[in-house]
Amino acid sequence: MRGLLLRLSGLDADAENAVRVIGFFDRLITERAGLDTLVRSTSELAGCPVGLHAPGQGLCLRADAGGAVTTGPVPARAAVRPLEGGVEVWVARAGSPAPLDDMLLERFAIAAAVLLEHSSVPLPELGDPALVELVLSEGVGTAERSRALHLLGIGATAPLRVLATTGEVAGRSVQLGSVRAVLTTEVPDVTGRLGIGPLLPAIDAAKSWQAARTALQYTSDGEPVVWWERLGSLALIAERVDRADIAALPDVRALDGLAAEPGMITVLDALCVTGSVRQAAVALHRHHSTMTARLARAESALGFELDSAPGRFRLHLALMLRRVRDNSE
Repeated sequence: MRGLLLRLSGLDADAENAVRVIGFFDRLITERAGLDTLVRSTSELAGCPVGLHAPGQGLCLRADAGGAVTTGPVPARAAVRPLEGGVEVWVARAGSPAPLDDMLLERFAIAAAVLLEHSSVPLPELGDPALVELVLSEGVGTAERSRALHLLGIGATAPLRVLATTGEVAGRSVQLGSVRAVLTTEVPDVTGRLGIGPLLPAIDAAKSWQAARTALQYTSDGEPVVWWERLGSLALIAERVDRADIAALPDVRALDGLAAEPGMITVLDALCVTGSVRQAAVALHRHHSTMTARLARAESALGFELDSAPGRFRLHLALMLRRVRDNSE
């Protein structure tokens, strides 16, 4: 039925087309469609922005002419149909209403009422860790994520940062494999390594979580905290390069050999951070001559000089790639 239905703007307000609109929403109800599907499908039918506002469940959903479901307030120009409990559905058409807009709004409201009841059962019984996991999951829709945030007391548009850590930290968190995910607005003190995701609207927490995991891959004993925003193009490398490809690089293999000498990788990291042998020696509380000797051995193993900007860049890239390989899950 849905595949045969034209855009509402192409339908006349006759009985046959009214039945088609009714059937469209009846099918969504029968299939127990998710709220994301309801909003997105209605926007496809209407050919304009539509939305569902259920403040009691933390929902403020909208879709623009069949686009992805996002969050957003009810537009001032929208035609609104109120439901019980403060719930509203709306259609925001530019220009004159389509002949069947009233019918669409009525059936949209009925479908929303039914599907809201179906979708509201499981979440209230979940504990905080389960809700945090739901917020971070890429496999759930905007509606489920919005409601989980609401139950956590977080608004969908509130700024939120996600951390990925190998240590312990207070706050709303959940253990996901070997990494603990933390929802926060400020970066707390943690033990262990820490990848810090960007500050985004809470509804986009899954994106911040993915970024935090990428940042975590660039941490080391010498640099246990890494901010995703400061990685720049290095973030893309971690997401695209295979561990086996990294391990096969001659520069990385040379670093693996140098790592057998205690403290050598720390020395090379310090050189990249400070930009000079003398400053690296000061940072590590080493004598300048000792640093020079160790860097000479590193140059011999690597096959390129380290006293130039291109050489230090090449070294820094190899060190970062080695971290990604060693920290990959």
